[in-house]
Amino acid sequence: QMLSEITGIGGGGSDPHDLRSRPLTERRVDMQGFCSLSDFQRSPYLSARGNIANIFNGSTEEGYKAYHADKYDEDKNPNGIINFGTSENKLCFDLMSKRLTQTDMNLMEPPLLQYPDWKGHMFLREEVARFLTYYCKAPAPLKAENVIVLNGCGSLFSALATVLCDPGEAVLIATPFYGDITQSVFLYGNVRLVYAYLDSKITGTSTRPFQLTVDKLEKALRDAQAEGVTVRALILLNPQNPLGDIYSLSELRDYLEFAKRHELHVIVDEIYMLSVFDESATFHSVLGMDRLPDPQRTHVMWGISKDFAVSGIRFGTLYTENQDVANAVASLCYFHGVCGPVQHKVAQLLRDRDWINQVYLRANHARLKAAHTFVTDELKTLGVPFLNRNAGFFVWIDFRKYLRTGTFEEEMLLWRRFLDNKVLLSCGKAFECSEPGWFRIIFADKIHRLQLGMQRIRKVLEEREQEILAEENEQPCQSDQDGKADSTEEVLFVSRHQEPTCATSSSLGDLIGLLQQQMRSSDWLQKNTTEQFA
Repeated sequence: QMLSEITGIGGGGSDPHDLRSRPLTERRVDMQGFCSLSDFQRSPYLSARGNIANIFNGSTEEGYKAYHADKYDEDKNPNGIINFGTSENKLCFDLMSKRLTQTDMNLMEPPLLQYPDWKGHMFLREEVARFLTYYCKAPAPLKAENVIVLNGCGSLFSALATVLCDPGEAVLIATPFYGDITQSVFLYGNVRLVYAYLDSKITGTSTRPFQLTVDKLEKALRDAQAEGVTVRALILLNPQNPLGDIYSLSELRDYLEFAKRHELHVIVDEIYMLSVFDESATFHSVLGMDRLPDPQRTHVMWGISKDFAVSGIRFGTLYTENQDVANAVASLCYFHGVCGPVQHKVAQLLRDRDWINQVYLRANHARLKAAHTFVTDELKTLGVPFLNRNAGFFVWIDFRKYLRTGTFEEEMLLWRRFLDNKVLLSCGKAFECSEPGWFRIIFADKIHRLQLGMQRIRKVLEEREQEILAEENEQPCQSDQDGKADSTEEVLFVSRHQEPTCATSSSLGDLIGLLQQQMRSSDWLQKNTTEQFA
């Protein structure tokens, strides 16, 4: 039924703009933020599932394809696209290339060239268990028999959704979230997502913007059940992508207790656990908890693509005490295996604790922190609000003041405008954000690309600012936007937008002139020198 409904597109199917207003049980795949579904025609060469896969590939990959067709290169293509959209760490190629080419990595024995245990070679699973025991601060040694190895966490999401849910059932997740999870759980397993919507307003029991609370999870679950949707699992991203939030131990315990009450599996993605780059922030792994509320329904994922800056090496691992789940996922590992030589390299990498602690993590955290500081300082200069977090490779930015009407269509136009100016960002719609105007920027890049990319962003924003001022000149001010981010120390630099009252543009000009005059005439800087402060 689900497949037949979706593949009605292009041949007189339902209006894609009606999707948001339809009940949850009738929603399937909502990609209107990227394109009009009517742009796609059913291919006579593809099955129903093939047409769906074709739609996903055609809509969500537009910016990524444009980047690969026109990559920035300092020498060969200086006017190419700078990619601030794909979550990759481009700061540690020197360290990783040197380590991965050392002699201990070069082993070619017969077992590595033959079919392995589909869960992964035992030598690698043992090394993963020791690695996670150490870095997750597990209270007792983790067991190799509970470890499964696949070619990336996307494959893990797909496999887990397939073995935990029946077609048409759902998994609960808080928005905004890493959007490719939608594709991972849907394309193979025909499993969909139920959203617990987070927003920038601080209300109820929230203490920070976009905070996940049990009340929000309970509401999302009730709404789904009221519409007849069966929810089988909860996905937690920790650290969270795109927000950069790190959950406290008490928060994790609350989420897991919620899941236990409702007999939900919990899939915990900790792929950024070693990318917490500031000493003031502390990461807590689910595997480090003294007691799991429901260990048979708790499944933890991690991989090397983010923390070790090697997204081109497809390696992910699952830790679960539930052997039924482990065996079911292992049956799908036949399609998602990691080749023997790569398994050897990963094992050698993970066991080199001295190099990881003394060389790699120190350098990586310092570089991430410096890059994050550069980008956030630029945003402060522009007067752009953002969430101040210390984990991952991304900053969650509030561009709502550059939207005149505050719609997702306008957000998409701004996204395309950045792309036209040769900088790729990710818009909030890609993360199912409930508020138009939020964007994610990746900062884990070399300084010359950060500088040029921020110059291009500045150009777009300054042009957009002038356009909005010109529009306000032509008509009375009317603002449809509301719910700006609440003022807390965690939302820097301008936390809450003061919407303009219906004043003319000349009053704005008068205000600017007055401020400039006051700055010129003020002797505050002369009286308050750095020497006096010291």
